[in-house]
Amino acid sequence: MNETAVRPPGKSLQPLRTLWPFIVAYRRVLMLALGALLIASGAMLALPVALRYLIDNGFIAQDIGTVNRYFGWFLAAALVFSGFAALRYYLVTWLGERVVADIRNAVYAQVIRMDPVFFEVTRTGEVLSRLTTDTTLVQSISGSGISIALRSSLALLGGLVMLVLTSPRLAGYTLIGIPVVILPVIVVGRYIRKLSRQSQDRVADTSGLAGETLNAMQTIQSFTLEDLQTRRYADAVKSSFLTAVRRIRMNAILIVIAFVLVFSALTLILWMGSRAVMAGEMTGGQLGQFLMYAYFVGSSATMLSSLWGEIQRAAGAMERLSELLAAEPAIRTPEQPDHLPERAAGRIRFEQARFSYPSRPESLALDDFSLEIEAGETVAIVGPSGAGKSTSFQLLLRFYDLQSGRIRDDD
Repeated sequence: MNETAVRPPGKSLQPLRTLWPFIVAYRRVLMLALGALLIASGAMLALPVALRYLIDNGFIAQDIGTVNRYFGWFLAAALVFSGFAALRYYLVTWLGERVVADIRNAVYAQVIRMDPVFFEVTRTGEVLSRLTTDTTLVQSISGSGISIALRSSLALLGGLVMLVLTSPRLAGYTLIGIPVVILPVIVVGRYIRKLSRQSQDRVADTSGLAGETLNAMQTIQSFTLEDLQTRRYADAVKSSFLTAVRRIRMNAILIVIAFVLVFSALTLILWMGSRAVMAGEMTGGQLGQFLMYAYFVGSSATMLSSLWGEIQRAAGAMERLSELLAAEPAIRTPEQPDHLPERAAGRIRFEQARFSYPSRPESLALDDFSLEIEAGETVAIVGPSGAGKSTSFQLLLRFYDLQSGRIRDDD
């Protein structure tokens, strides 16, 4: 039974909140990464200021000493930016790898404690898909993806502030254009997340089908069902591929929209800034500074828009992993269980036991079954396939609970 087909797709990034407990466990690395991010971003935002004074006080004044000094400052800022950007990338990527490793351990530890009822309604292949495919998607965003997103977000905010300080009028036009860029990204991004969830579900379907058939190879080969199972698997792979193509197509559309809007806005700003320089309202250095900040803002917005699809996919994957982490076994150990005597007598008694498997609730495996076995007694349970022989032993081990009746031992 595959329940993923009927789950409604999520419409927010809320599942990514599940990552926070795993991230905060390494708060020291997180704080070092944020510190490196702030220093690298500050150095990057200083580059356009050096360019402004280089143009106004060096090139225009024809002062070679001033040119050399500002080029030195420019190089120093670039070196600081490069060093701390590399440190930030290493720390954030390490943190992402560590977080995903912890998620894999947590999911596996949760799944391995689930009762057989869980595996009756959840295919093993689907669980394996979540442990591999879904964690890989989360890994891509929690590692380098988060690093790029943090850098781009800070560059976007810092660039906007410096745009206002450089030229409030041009910055006002830039701020007006930002919603024009962001809104299409949000609208298309929601649809991409829906397709991402569907794509991950189809991948889980193929894994589940493969696990189902590979675990029953002798039965399949006995009935010469190889061709039938091959066609079933090919159909599942084709469905997964077509869903992925739809997601890729929407990602491509999203990137086109973002690039066209961003560079159209930059072209308009350059035209208006050139007119302001010619009118004496700003210097050439100020225009160069403004254009560099506008480039930081535009490239950061474009980078965030291209990451949005990946973030949506990671949110869908984290939603599926969260379902496993939140799963509770149907059979729980009592808080105060009754203890068996130190020397068990070995008496077993079934009293009007009634039971059906969760995957086949309409078919009773045991119906009003009663049996008493005294200590030391040897009893053989015989009957045709499906009579309940294996079921009796599984119920004794409490892999399942009865629908009605009781099983008693040493009572």
